[in-house]
Amino acid sequence: MQVMKQMVTESNSSVTEFILMGLTVQKELQLLLFVLFLLNYTATVVGNLSLMNLICLNSHLHTPMYFFIFNLSCIDFCYSFVCNPTMLKSFVSEQNTISYEGCMSQLFFFCFFVNSECYVLTAMAYDRYVAICHPLQYTTVMSPKICCLLVFGSYLMGFAGALTHTGFMIRLSFCNSNIINHYMCDIFPLLQLSCTSTYVNKLVSSAVVGTIIILSSIIILVSYAMILSNILHMSSSKGWSKALGTCGSHIITVSLFYGSGLLAYIKPTSAETVDQGKFLSIFYTLVIPMLNPLIYSLRNKDVKLAVKRTMKRVTS
Repeated sequence: MQVMKQMVTESNSSVTEFILMGLTVQKELQLLLFVLFLLNYTATVVGNLSLMNLICLNSHLHTPMYFFIFNLSCIDFCYSFVCNPTMLKSFVSEQNTISYEGCMSQLFFFCFFVNSECYVLTAMAYDRYVAICHPLQYTTVMSPKICCLLVFGSYLMGFAGALTHTGFMIRLSFCNSNIINHYMCDIFPLLQLSCTSTYVNKLVSSAVVGTIIILSSIIILVSYAMILSNILHMSSSKGWSKALGTCGSHIITVSLFYGSGLLAYIKPTSAETVDQGKFLSIFYTLVIPMLNPLIYSLRNKDVKLAVKRTMKRVTS
């Protein structure tokens, strides 16, 4: 973070603060949307915090799969503090401003948590592949050391991607308009405001995002292709059901996260598509972090058992 602060200090931009337009300018919708997104914020924080506590307090959840789920919830929990407050502020304030330094910091943490979640979801796909295709070697292959290295690698690559995006954004000059057509400091809305060439930024953004998507997609698709092949060779329907049950939640999460992200970003950066991206980004910045705890709780017998045990401890 010290590096990023130094880069912000050295920036030659004449803009000292930005104005976030928010989700909508329609006054009649402001109160309703504030209530809806406040409930979303509360559910995200409570849901992810509860799932993390359940995993910590119940020893039968101290397995590689739940170690990754814990980190996924941790990312979503922290992620909610990056986007939600500025979103809520836009509904109750006449002019939602954010300092230049605050905007660049928000961009950094936004990119960091999104990138890290991509890699953690990828590591979870590999974990499911080992669990189903090599069950006898599972405890050896997915040892605590390997799991920690996979998660550390996810955070490290997320950090590298975020630092790259933010570093190249700071090199730009913002000297005309300071009104961001978004509810947060995102890459494409910021690029539209620059009064210097954004060619290199677009090239770097495409390279970083492309690397994440290609690398993650290959690992996830190959993992599930091997899982599907293994399932098709299973003779019992019970084995089919168990294998699909362990993968179902992850498949839903990956589909929602990558689907909404691709719809929001794989497109031209015109003003119209930025407006569309602003609404599509609600899904992966606000909705998915809220849904993940539900997806991994409602469809999971181990988590339901952990809830019952924890409730017994509290009431006894």
